[in-house]
Amino acid sequence: MIDIAANRSARKWTRRQQLGRVLWAFAHLAFRLSPRPLWGWRRFLLRMFGAQIGARVHVYPTVRIAMPWNLDLREQSAIGDGAILYALGLIHVGAAATISQGAHLCAGTHDYNDPTMPLVKSPVTIGAGAWICADAFVGPGVTIGDYAIVGARGVAVKDVPTGAIVAGNPARAIGQRTPPGSVEDQSLE
Repeated sequence: MIDIAANRSARKWTRRQQLGRVLWAFAHLAFRLSPRPLWGWRRFLLRMFGAQIGARVHVYPTVRIAMPWNLDLREQSAIGDGAILYALGLIHVGAAATISQGAHLCAGTHDYNDPTMPLVKSPVTIGAGAWICADAFVGPGVTIGDYAIVGARGVAVKDVPTGAIVAGNPARAIGQRTPPGSVEDQSLE
């Protein structure tokens, strides 16, 4: 039997986190209403709320972010229109990685084996140069390797190795990507 009352009464956030969530709800309005080319303004707002943001990161104004202090977006990464960064746990997006429109990175779940279903804040890691295509889902605790691709509407609930191309629900390997500068890539020159 699921103990809903125990789940609802459990303390999931510190007072500081609760305050941060309230303040972010107000600041997110300034984030959301900013014109698309104001990348620097949105980087500034995210940094003000504790996010680690690299140089030339592009986060679109329609991105939904749960807790920006749990974000680590490396240089030249991009987060597309309507993406969801459910950052209950840490979300790390590597350098030059792309999170396309409508993609969902989910760093939170519940322990369904416990009747109180406690919140679990599992990190999501997206490797350098990886591409999470439109409307794809990356689940809690999943690592997407460098230069890997999760195809459009793919559902990655297990780790994806470096350079792998996966698609479907659940995501399955459909190909391999050659990382730039690798021996295979150089032999084509």
